[in-house]
Amino acid sequence: MSENQMREVLIDKVVVNMGVGEAGDELKKAVSIMEKITDAKAIQTKCRVKAPTWNVRPGLEIGCKVTLRKQKAIDFLKKALQAKNNEIKERSFDKTGNFGFGIKEYIDLPGAKYDPKLGIRGFDVLITLKRRGYRVKSRKIKSKVGVTHIISKKDAIDFITQKFGVAVQ
Repeated sequence: MSENQMREVLIDKVVVNMGVGEAGDELKKAVSIMEKITDAKAIQTKCRVKAPTWNVRPGLEIGCKVTLRKQKAIDFLKKALQAKNNEIKERSFDKTGNFGFGIKEYIDLPGAKYDPKLGIRGFDVLITLKRRGYRVKSRKIKSKVGVTHIISKKDAIDFITQKFGVAVQ
């Protein structure tokens, strides 16, 4: 007997985010690091709030991100988890099963080489999980995902433990 395919937990997307805090040369370095480690085009993110003490205003580009899907997302997630020694804290998971973690230096990733022109930067990895049928909440005629179909924190922990061999502490 096979398990119900609709109950299977899948990776929807992996978002790699790097906040710089300022525009200009530092942001360009961050974008090149991001494109180098993900093999995808980075998009610059804009500030939404005003913080005069940090010289930040709405509309100013202060970070970058890359969204990975399908096999690229799985491959990058495997490398990122190796950089974390296949360990994630339980508090990294939210109640709907999504999770994230930070990597302090991009050179911790397997295969990443240090470039003195770019310096050392860290980044965040955010993973969104889904089940088949989640499309109902994003289609034109919207509908809600049923309560029994929503991914729980326990489902997400079980998925990451079984699929990637990660120890959750």
